[in-house]
Amino acid sequence: MAVLVLAVFRPSGAEAQDDPLPSWNEGVAKRSITDFVGRVTNQGGPDHVPPAERIATFDNDGTLWVEQPFYFQGAFAFDRVKALAPRHPEWKDTQPFKGILEGDPKAVAASGERGLVEIVEATHSGMTTEAFNQTVADWLRTARHPRFDRPFDSLVYQPMLELLAYLRANGFKTFIVSGGGVEFMRVFAERAYGIPPEQVVGSSGLTRFRLAQDGTPELIKEPRIEFVDDGPGKPAGINRFIGRRPILAFGNSDGDQQMLEWTAGGAGPRFLGLVHHTDGEREYAYDRQSHVGRLDEALDEAAQRGWTVVDMKRDWTTLFPPAPRSDQ
Repeated sequence: MAVLVLAVFRPSGAEAQDDPLPSWNEGVAKRSITDFVGRVTNQGGPDHVPPAERIATFDNDGTLWVEQPFYFQGAFAFDRVKALAPRHPEWKDTQPFKGILEGDPKAVAASGERGLVEIVEATHSGMTTEAFNQTVADWLRTARHPRFDRPFDSLVYQPMLELLAYLRANGFKTFIVSGGGVEFMRVFAERAYGIPPEQVVGSSGLTRFRLAQDGTPELIKEPRIEFVDDGPGKPAGINRFIGRRPILAFGNSDGDQQMLEWTAGGAGPRFLGLVHHTDGEREYAYDRQSHVGRLDEALDEAAQRGWTVVDMKRDWTTLFPPAPRSDQ
């Protein structure tokens, strides 16, 4: 992955200068991006935006990396249930844990939102933040996507890596604003996207400070959810953790709709983008009826308001960086 990141974030030569978005086909979506960046960075132009105000926010799941057939953090949580099951014999008879251990997704789904909260609380708490980070890192090294048979953090979208690098080269500060767990994403965000942990906004659980027996200060993850950074929570999270309204926002689902609306509501030039998953051959095709990453009301609003909709099949020449060397 380190080689891949260097290749993305250190372009060189005439080709990199001539086309900062080589994995994007020429068309309306690519042109709308480069035109917007050109306008807001044109010193003295009517749409010039000072660098300090060039804030760009991106959803993660389905916008920067794959989210089908399930959210990757969900796969992590399910694997943690299996790993922790020997310590919890009661799980063999308790839903939704019983469904996970027996490979019964319908039973898990029947537990509803409350069941998912129980899974997260059981698998994301009772440890120090450092121990949790190490557990996520270990999982990312060994887990593989069921369709692509690649590490989950290698299934990042090459066109979006190029866009992130292009924005940063033009004075933008790039943030992740996602419904995923903030501590989960911070483990890989800098390595995968070039986005440092302090620029990741996500859902979070409570932590408690304590001194260990040897006097070492540590933070313990508590089994309580503090903040959900999805839907209307995204503008609240932007206000709480970033403190500036973005001028560019990218998402892919109805969970991102309010973030795009909040971005659009500011004065001056604005860019609102949606990734539309239309490529069932190279990835997945889904929108209005999907249970993961549903894109319905936001797609209608995009048409009404003139937001940029990126058609994955039409607009992207390639989806992923080359597979890590160990997978080839």
